[in-house]
Amino acid sequence: MLSGRPYDALHPYLIEKLERSREALAVYNSLPPNDYAAKEEFLRGFLGAVGSSPVIHQPFRCDYGENITLSDKVFINFGFTVLDEARVAIGSNVFIGPNVSIYTACHPLDSAERNKGTEWAEGVTIGDNVWIGGSVVILPGVTIGEGCVVGAGAVVSRSLEPYTLNVGNPARPVKKLR
Repeated sequence: MLSGRPYDALHPYLIEKLERSREALAVYNSLPPNDYAAKEEFLRGFLGAVGSSPVIHQPFRCDYGENITLSDKVFINFGFTVLDEARVAIGSNVFIGPNVSIYTACHPLDSAERNKGTEWAEGVTIGDNVWIGGSVVILPGVTIGEGCVVGAGAVVSRSLEPYTLNVGNPARPVKKLR
């Protein structure tokens, strides 16, 4: 799955991991919103790696958790959804608005293959000092460069150059920030 090659998304091992992740997230999402210590402790045990001062407001949903890494001082507002079949790396000093979704899972266009559960995944990387507005969708294989700003509602379907303001569907640069 992490190699980028096709895999069977319906394999019992993966289904079991998904169920365990959802059970764990039910616990996280029921923690008191102001219990930052308990939420940080959970994130450190659930995600692949966590830097200093992580904040993910509830509700938070993801597939596996272990494929997500947060660097230092990451703030993520409520409604964050990550399909982390591939690695999702989030840099330092990143602000993510409400209802943002990151997808790494890819599905065949051929319905017979899709119906068999065939998938592959492509990772997502978000650089340092990035601000992602509310309701942004980030598609598989994308890198968002350092210092980018992504406007609310954008759909990021290709990698974004560092220090640019990007808006729209598909997201496109409208201004250099440096």
